[in-house]
Amino acid sequence: MTSIPPPPPPVAYPHPGPPPELPELPEGLSPQPRWPAWTAPVALIAGFVVAVFGAIVIGVVAGVAGSSLEHPPPSVEILATAFQDIALIGSALLFARLSRRPRPWQFGLRGTRFWPALGWLALSWVVFICFSAAWVAALDIKSKDRLPSELGADESTVALVSVAVLVCVLAPIAEEFFFRGYFFTALRSWKGVWPAAVITGLVFGAIHVGSAPAPYLVPLAVFGVLLCLLYWRTGSLYPCIVLHALNNCLAFGVSQKWDWQVPLLMVGALTVISAVILPLGGVRRRPRTT
Repeated sequence: MTSIPPPPPPVAYPHPGPPPELPELPEGLSPQPRWPAWTAPVALIAGFVVAVFGAIVIGVVAGVAGSSLEHPPPSVEILATAFQDIALIGSALLFARLSRRPRPWQFGLRGTRFWPALGWLALSWVVFICFSAAWVAALDIKSKDRLPSELGADESTVALVSVAVLVCVLAPIAEEFFFRGYFFTALRSWKGVWPAAVITGLVFGAIHVGSAPAPYLVPLAVFGVLLCLLYWRTGSLYPCIVLHALNNCLAFGVSQKWDWQVPLLMVGALTVISAVILPLGGVRRRPRTT
């Protein structure tokens, strides 16, 4: 009777170790969305057209309710400005959807390394403050920021709080989402980082005509360029939103002649911003791309 040979001993394989971290994106997708460059200016125009239409509707409704059309109350100005910010976000989402369904990470809503981001943020703010101080001194500029008073921040406590939220929370989120998250990103696919940053900065300064004194438009353009470079170096929109908010808090506090209230305003603004934007994006970082 034939005997059956015993089975071969099992082969030992090395343990593969812990599983890799889950990727933030499906493999094969580029971290840099390829939005057509022509959509950047078109999206800007579309956003402002919608904003103007919305401001007209808000004014008409306020007039029907008995408000003066020549001298509208602060609530009308605040609502119209808030609608403008929302229109920019909506325009970016709409034109991004022309390529494919947009994701939060495509607009920069993704985490980054904390300490390098903090360093780039601090450097960007120092460069902006130094340039602004030199610019103001060279031109002997005496004019101050008129936007809070034009929005009626001095008329009541409710108006003051509303303008503070608008300037220090909504504007940083909306403007960074549109100008750095979409406008700059779309232009990068055309001519690269530096031309896109310069063009975005110039446009960013130009859109503040009417809301900021004319001599400050150049520093605002420089600020826009620095924010683009901050986004490029960190790969995340979060540092840009934080820097924008801190700078707006400082400017708002100066316009109100505040001192110890400014740090409290900064903490409050960043807390609200974190509660709004962190659930939309991710906290895991993505590798920086050139």
